[in-house]
Amino acid sequence: MVAEVPGAIGQGAQRTAQAQGWPARSVAYYGLTVIILATALNFLDAQIFSMMAQHIKGDFHLTDEQLGFLLGPANIVFYVLVGIPLARLVDLYPRKYVLAGGITLIGGITALGGLAQNFVQLFMSRMLIGAGGSAHAPGSYSMLADYFSPARLPRAIGFLQLGFIGGNVLGIYLGGLLLTLVAAWPVTHWMGLTIHGWQWVLMMVGAPGVVIAGLLLFATEPPRRGLTVQGQAVPMKAVLREIWTRRSIYLPLFIGLAFSATEFLGLGVWRPAFLARSYGWSSARIGNWMSVVILVSYLLGAFVGTVFTEWLAKRYKDAHVRAATIFFALAAPFEIIAPLMPSGELALLCVAGGQMCGLASAVPQNAAIQRITPNEMRGRVTAIYLFMFIFFGSFGGQLIGSVTQRVFGSDADLWKSIVLTASMLLPLAAFTISRGIRPYGREVERLERTEAQSA
Repeated sequence: MVAEVPGAIGQGAQRTAQAQGWPARSVAYYGLTVIILATALNFLDAQIFSMMAQHIKGDFHLTDEQLGFLLGPANIVFYVLVGIPLARLVDLYPRKYVLAGGITLIGGITALGGLAQNFVQLFMSRMLIGAGGSAHAPGSYSMLADYFSPARLPRAIGFLQLGFIGGNVLGIYLGGLLLTLVAAWPVTHWMGLTIHGWQWVLMMVGAPGVVIAGLLLFATEPPRRGLTVQGQAVPMKAVLREIWTRRSIYLPLFIGLAFSATEFLGLGVWRPAFLARSYGWSSARIGNWMSVVILVSYLLGAFVGTVFTEWLAKRYKDAHVRAATIFFALAAPFEIIAPLMPSGELALLCVAGGQMCGLASAVPQNAAIQRITPNEMRGRVTAIYLFMFIFFGSFGGQLIGSVTQRVFGSDADLWKSIVLTASMLLPLAAFTISRGIRPYGREVERLERTEAQSA
């Protein structure tokens, strides 16, 4: 990999470690709990909205292309435009206020989306929701890194995955329940507006955002640790220079994440179609099995990722990047052999192994970014890191579809394109991130020496 270049904030300047102790356990875990709730609401909204797709298409008379824009690019495009600039707020202001404002916007605009009367209005609401959520992950990770010591940070990030898991799984269940509830409701005409049943669901889902925002305001803002520049806004140019100077660490993490996101998110989009085409499964059977597989594999992934990373950290300074590499390497064979199984049940068993390793890798990856990034840059560096996941992941479904059509030429050969893309991208992800193991270990040793001298 490229060599390190001295002179950036992370390399040349000494961070001033603060001598005060870490926040009390009750304070830290209260903050973690409400962040988990806010994270769950983010994913709950997205999952329920995707379950409304067919209802939205029929009532608004949309094409598949328009529906596709609502389900994907509406959020992604706005994240690209405002996500990284808004993440600057995380580096400047109390993070609990940034998170509370974001979740209020998400809840409020979700509810207002229930009043949309056409495609353009609904598209605009989804764009604004993307803006509200763009600073959530950067702010959450930044706060956790100041709530919990480096030794405890992987555990906190592991618990944070419960928000992702709960939002997705509960979204499937609650979405079906609420849509069934409103199915018999008549179309409402009020003040010139036409409100369909699924729009009432949007109003119901948006309401808890105000409550969660209130709970966030009661959280204690943890003191920022290791600030290099006191009371000043670090310009974006300095953030990019920091990333480039320590590119031997950041680039393997960023590029490895891009490879893995392209594959994992692409597989998620096509997995129901794969089960239907390869094994003849019905939609009901796919839904029943996949909901269980997602829940169990993700819970195991959060647990295994936390426990294994903490165990490895007792033996290696480079434990975070080393653990992520191991998880990527283990996920690859599971995802490659899944389409080759003789039954759908065995295929999903392999899928569960791949998903478990994939989610487990999120724990050490995010811990690594928070550990080495200067506090006053965490928000924007995390936003750039997550942009790699969102942007490249959004092309995963397109890639697998294009390979099926242009390389194999038959819908029945979807399984072949899954095998081919998994065989290329996941080993590349493991290899790329492995290139950051040694530079990351050296940087952690340097940070520990600096912190010991400043204590």
